Amino acid sequence: MKPQTIAVISSLLLAGAAHAQEKFVYQTNWYAQAEHGGFYQALAEGLYKKQGLDVTIKAGGPQLNGLQILAAGQADCMMSTDMAMLIARNTGVPVVTVASVFQKDPQVLIAHEDVKSFAELKGKTIFIGAASHRTFWPWLKAKYGLTDAQVRPYTFNVQPFVGDANSAMQGFLTSEPFALQKAGVKINVLMFSDHGYPAYNTTISCMEKTVTERKAALAGFVRATMEGWKSYLANPAPGNALIRKDNPNMTEEQLAYSVGKLRELGMVTGGDAQKLGIGAITPERLKASYELMVGSGVIDPAKVELAKSYTTEFVRDLKVMP
Repeated sequence: MKPQTIAVISSLLLAGAAHAQEKFVYQTNWYAQAEHGGFYQALAEGLYKKQGLDVTIKAGGPQLNGLQILAAGQADCMMSTDMAMLIARNTGVPVVTVASVFQKDPQVLIAHEDVKSFAELKGKTIFIGAASHRTFWPWLKAKYGLTDAQVRPYTFNVQPFVGDANSAMQGFLTSEPFALQKAGVKINVLMFSDHGYPAYNTTISCMEKTVTERKAALAGFVRATMEGWKSYLANPAPGNALIRKDNPNMTEEQLAYSVGKLRELGMVTGGDAQKLGIGAITPERLKASYELMVGSGVIDPAKVELAKSYTTEFVRDLKVMP
């Protein structure tokens, strides 16, 4: 065979291989960080490519509405929570939760060192974001007798909390406490999931159309992601390199702290993941979130059917074990 012919055939084969990589876009909820580590690890180690996918991870931020991006078809799936997806369905957006990386919700309230419990927050100023009024805040009010009069807007700035010894603020277990402790602020961290808050966090959530029409691609994305998380927790260096590339403000010290917390508390590998595998979601847990949202009046059961808000088909037999 002539060299020219071989070159042409090779070019065609390469073109075919490139064409075989199906594009898939995942929208995160914040700037690149360790809480997204498994996704970046799967990208760094070529795990998505092994599934035939050309994956783009789009970073979120404080002014970005991931649901709008998803509904507009600019992302195939998004990072969210099961509760946020129930709220979306309540407004008529047909989203489905297919997996959850975090088996514990890392949402917390951060209080000054004199406060040892949620009950001790009565009468204190509490800084929370707008979306929180429809997720954990109704739960806190019902369980601990807190009131709307205590609430002030949280703007992702810790200074109002630092400057007011009679206050508390929302945060992520793996993020804000590190910055505050590094600044010498003495705090206590109150974690919702330790007190019965059922929400899943860092989900893979998609439009119904994606779930029904792109099953193979979605299954490949879920599998590679969970394999990425297993790898990331063992050796986060490859994922961290991509995280810092996407978010140059992220420090190695912050990454190390966050990964340490993920490991220490079994955020990814604990709970149902221990027996069902990383990424697991269960009908029982999802029902608990649903009943909490209905009970607090945030969603209307006439508008939101629980069974349509999730599917376990992509994680049921996955078994990426910790």
